[in-house]
Amino acid sequence: MVHVTFTVEVERPADEVFAFIVDASNNPSWQGGMRSCAWTSPGPIAVGSTYDQQASFLGRAITSSFVVTALEPGRSISIETTESTFPIQVTRSVEPLGETRCRVTADVQGQPTGVMALLGPLMTAMVGRSVRGDYASLREVLAG
Repeated sequence: MVHVTFTVEVERPADEVFAFIVDASNNPSWQGGMRSCAWTSPGPIAVGSTYDQQASFLGRAITSSFVVTALEPGRSISIETTESTFPIQVTRSVEPLGETRCRVTADVQGQPTGVMALLGPLMTAMVGRSVRGDYASLREVLAG
């Protein structure tokens, strides 16, 4: 089991940051290894909304389908895979720190399968490095 929590502060209003991170179509602009991501259900985003993504991790293609499992508008979203070669659950939350600054927290839990499952604790370190890089990229994309 992989479990990683990471927090980053972003110099943008919380509502803008939340709107950006809940829209999965933005994922390729800030998540490393993300090739494509598209909604498969009509908007607006709500519990039960679905999307598909194509990504790579450690040189392996990862095709995943996700469903939104919880949504607190302006505050947090939880998603989990419904089909994947790397099943995960992710909660992203945004906390205002003033009018133009916020804190974004990601909680990622996963259960690698196949060859990736054999890597054990090393997987947690690799996922942690990936998540840290993604959220550093998020800060840069939103600051720009």
